[in-house]
Amino acid sequence: MALAYRRALLKVSGEALAGEKGQGLDYTIVEELANELKAVHALGVHLGLVVGGGNIIRGATASRDGLDRVSADYMGMLSTVINALALQDVLEKVGVDTRVMTAIRMESLAEPYIRRRAIRHLEKGRVVIFAGGTGNPFFSTDTAGVLRALEIEAEVILKATNVDGIYTGDPKKDPSATFIPELSFQEAIVRNYAVMDANAFGLCKANNLPIVVFNMNNPGAIARVLQGERVGTLVR
Repeated sequence: MALAYRRALLKVSGEALAGEKGQGLDYTIVEELANELKAVHALGVHLGLVVGGGNIIRGATASRDGLDRVSADYMGMLSTVINALALQDVLEKVGVDTRVMTAIRMESLAEPYIRRRAIRHLEKGRVVIFAGGTGNPFFSTDTAGVLRALEIEAEVILKATNVDGIYTGDPKKDPSATFIPELSFQEAIVRNYAVMDANAFGLCKANNLPIVVFNMNNPGAIARVLQGERVGTLVR
């Protein structure tokens, strides 16, 4: 089947990797994700990933609890590196050639992020995991995901969540909430739908980079999106 998107950036939250445990890593979830990515990789897609670190520590939350905000954000960035290394290990065990690139230099663990090198890895068929956020405090991994997507010239951002897409309300709390299959950037702003944080969403809107919000727990969802099937909510 023909691909609708040849190059994509997948944003996975740290919480998604924790599963029902709520914190740390649920290796069953990580292995399931790795097998999904293996199937996507086999299609010939150039795939980059940005992982969050909220399953270990979230900088904004830690700062509200009393830590210095800058220090807390750097701790959050290091959490994303832990998740990236775990995902790399599992991906390579299922036969997917992978590179981790970090925004904060730590050559003993991973390559420093260099845009042209990242693109070359993708062209060689490697999955590239971008860790360390943007390398700067006060910016979320959502913003890092959009930034990396633009830098590697991705055609779409895939926002993996635990719900089927965007609803008019929280479907877990509001039984009357209805699913929205597609909306424009302007509609998302006017109706205040929480697609991504404001910085990240603004970058997508300014650069006409579409976002697909989907449920990562549905088997084959990533591949179906990349093959052009309507899965989740398309924001463009």
